[in-house]
Amino acid sequence: MSYIESGKQEGATLLLGGERHGDEGYFVCPTVFTDVNENMKIMQEEIFGPVVAIAKFKTVEEVIEKAHLTNYGLAAAVFTKNLSRAIKISNTLRAGTVWVNCYNVINANTPFGGYKESGFGRELGKYALELYTQVKTVQINLES
Repeated sequence: MSYIESGKQEGATLLLGGERHGDEGYFVCPTVFTDVNENMKIMQEEIFGPVVAIAKFKTVEEVIEKAHLTNYGLAAAVFTKNLSRAIKISNTLRAGTVWVNCYNVINANTPFGGYKESGFGRELGKYALELYTQVKTVQINLES
């Protein structure tokens, strides 16, 4: 709820939600903010909940610049009909996962993890094994 309060206090427009769901547990109604800018807490930090902040941009360069202003880079999504643009943006974004025309599609065989201050290495796939294991060599002389 603190992110929702922060968004309201910093001047974002609460378009939808922004309330607890029910009286028990830690459930939040899906929440959408508009009129946000890159300096707001809801644009600078990772929110692990049903909260989305929508910012306007005029050029692809502007949106990439804004995306890179945060200290985090867990994931990003690009929605476009132009495949060349999607590839260019995906390669430029400093995020561990970039989805194109979808979001939160996770396959157990592909690595998942972030750049910058997002996460510790990669989960899933062979990269997870490398993260949670350490190679060791043992050589034994059997002739003595």
